[in-house]
Amino acid sequence: MRKVAAAIITFNEQKNIERCINGLLNCVDEIVVLDSYSTDRTKEICHQYKVRFIQEKWEGYAQTKNKLNDLIEADYIFSIDADEVPCKTLQSEILKLKELENDHVYILNRITNYCGQWIRHCGWYPEYKMRIFPKSKARWEGEFVHERLIFDKSLDVIHIKGHLEHYSYYNIKEHQERAKKYALLGAQQYYKQGKKSYFFQSSISALAKYVNILILKKGILDGKKGFQIAKISAAANYLKYEELKKLSRSKKE
Repeated sequence: MRKVAAAIITFNEQKNIERCINGLLNCVDEIVVLDSYSTDRTKEICHQYKVRFIQEKWEGYAQTKNKLNDLIEADYIFSIDADEVPCKTLQSEILKLKELENDHVYILNRITNYCGQWIRHCGWYPEYKMRIFPKSKARWEGEFVHERLIFDKSLDVIHIKGHLEHYSYYNIKEHQERAKKYALLGAQQYYKQGKKSYFFQSSISALAKYVNILILKKGILDGKKGFQIAKISAAANYLKYEELKKLSRSKKE
């Protein structure tokens, strides 16, 4: 029977980590946390459970996740964020896959809880994530944000039942702050790739994002939360291209 280890990277996750750990205790063989020197109670909470807790400096999403994977000895890795938890159905499916003989990469369907409401549209659902994979046949790649899993071409990709429940934002301020962070990282990535922000692109991109989420992705069906998601996402797109302009100007100067 294969062993499965849960791999979690953390920084100041005291609000989430206990829920995540409790959702993993009955379906994985080991829980390993790689923490970037949290200043809250993350370490204290982890030590209350059977968790292997390690602290290393932050090196970026892909690099840190790969470092964590290298510390794990299990056959399979379940890469999960601290603000996520597998539902009961997904927990059962993880137990079943331990008994399979052939190696696969497993895709999970993530559903997001936004300020207390499960979001069913906005382009946030369904949201498929490759999160369970054989340790020896997969690695993470990516420099700034939105790391991706690169795996052996011989592996089949299989959808697994259940939901990965994502408790993303508890309030609007958290969403705004994280959207700003990702917008700035996105601008850096675009700049490194040689992309430029053209005249009116910031405004056009923001408007397109707003319309896409509300109309094309049916975010309007999520009510007030759908409008809020569209508004913050549009503002983040505007900021990303404005920041890209600044980076381009600084290079010329």
